[in-house]
Amino acid sequence: MTKYRRKVITKEILNDLEKIFTHLCKNQKCQLTSFNAESDHCHLLVELYPDVAPSKLVNTLKTVSSRLIRRDYKEHLEKFYYQKPVLWTGAYCIISTGGAPLEIIKQYIELQDAPT
Repeated sequence: MTKYRRKVITKEILNDLEKIFTHLCKNQKCQLTSFNAESDHCHLLVELYPDVAPSKLVNTLKTVSSRLIRRDYKEHLEKFYYQKPVLWTGAYCIISTGGAPLEIIKQYIELQDAPT
């Protein structure tokens, strides 16, 4: 979720976030299976190995993506956050898919109202 739920994610930022998250997941021995976002939050379906701590993965994804997006879209983000070095809120939600069919979860993620 973006800080203060500000609607800062544009189509260009969305595309860059997907590239960043895909790259970071590969580095963490994970696979980004599905990704989409609305203008104020992201949904990721990630396949993790048992030795990967979900909280550490989320911390890495948020820290690195925030730094890169703030660097590349500085002028755009300053309209929402002035000169504060923020993008994401500290909160996040991790849900295990358990026995839920992955196709249903992927469909939910794909149906998000992505920025255009």
